[in-house]
Amino acid sequence: MPFFSALLSSSALTLPAFAEDTIKIGILHSLSGTMAISETTLKDAMLMLIDEQNKKGGVLGKQIEAVVVDPASNWPLFAEKARELIEKDKVSAVFGCWTSVSRKSVLPVFKELNSLLFYPVQYEGEESERNVFYTGAAPNQQAIPAVDYLMNDEKVERWVLAGTDYVYPRTTNKILEAYLIAKGVKPDDIMINYTPFGHSDWQTIVADIKKFGSAGKKTAVVSTINGDANVPFYKELGNAGVKAEDIPVVAFSVGEEELAGLDTAPLVGHLAAWNYFQSADAPVNAEFIKTWKAFIKNDKRVTNDPMEAHYIGFNMWVKAVEKAGSAEPDKVIEALPGIEAANLTGGTSKMLANHHITKPVLIGEIQADGQFETVWKTPDLVAGDAWTDYLPESKVLEADWVDLKCGNYNTETKKCLGTTAAAN
Repeated sequence: MPFFSALLSSSALTLPAFAEDTIKIGILHSLSGTMAISETTLKDAMLMLIDEQNKKGGVLGKQIEAVVVDPASNWPLFAEKARELIEKDKVSAVFGCWTSVSRKSVLPVFKELNSLLFYPVQYEGEESERNVFYTGAAPNQQAIPAVDYLMNDEKVERWVLAGTDYVYPRTTNKILEAYLIAKGVKPDDIMINYTPFGHSDWQTIVADIKKFGSAGKKTAVVSTINGDANVPFYKELGNAGVKAEDIPVVAFSVGEEELAGLDTAPLVGHLAAWNYFQSADAPVNAEFIKTWKAFIKNDKRVTNDPMEAHYIGFNMWVKAVEKAGSAEPDKVIEALPGIEAANLTGGTSKMLANHHITKPVLIGEIQADGQFETVWKTPDLVAGDAWTDYLPESKVLEADWVDLKCGNYNTETKKCLGTTAAAN
């Protein structure tokens, strides 16, 4: 059956006539609300990946059919839409979510219905679920290396941990605060600030950051600000004259897509930590960018890290389906660990037993054209760690769904805790 991408909209499509002839995939990304600035592109990327796979013959001799829904940056609605995709639309897998609160919202649904979620965004770790495959970065693949870079290469001594007020920034900053203190940073040299989703009035906060950075010690901002709040944040940095050479900002949620909506002139020199940049010099990346721009019919559209995570995850799903000889979630879940797929920086990523993948870590400097110049990268791929070594309660935990069949095995008590403890 042909893939009717032109018929897709932000509402779920049900095409019962095709049900036996296609394998359905759910796309669960916000196309409206505060997170649409980041998530709409991921919906488009998934449609492209499905379209390309269908041109190759699909999988198991069947075409892949996309079912697109819009959870509208509404966290409870994510759970409702996930249930709809699994129960009503009978999808074999779901690719979606951005914020950790949206992922936490859908977890009970995927566990109850024993379905399969690919989650493509950097997150706080402290989780490993049988029904979830984490293709974005864990803290040891983004946050910790970024702090190491600032500490060692930029000689930063004072730290502003600025984030949106929800689980990902709070848990990441809890890990980073413990890590910094373990490295000898005094608590007085750490400033932590949280703002709500969509926050727009940054004048006072940026003034506080400037004051904090005027103590005679090199200061940096580690930003876990998410969604469209980044636009007024960076604008206020420019208005306040906060330059990268004085107080560099390293962002964990700002990539090429977010920069496309900003005046980048005052941002040149600020940083971001990801596992992929559009500027990556690799033939596979050049081909991906070419295919993307042709599919989206807009030469100005950019690529970014979460798109690469979907690229890796989708290709791993295809290989696992072929290996299992079935798109049934249970069989694909069992087949995925050990599967390898090309990443877009020129290497090969592997799905680990803890349902995380191996990834390079890159630090990029914002350029005037909205792209990033890589200023630092890890020499090798880094294996994603589900449980951080820098929190005592997590250090003793191990995730292994192949041998231990457990996402939070306590290595001291030799027991599986059975459910993942949500970090605050």
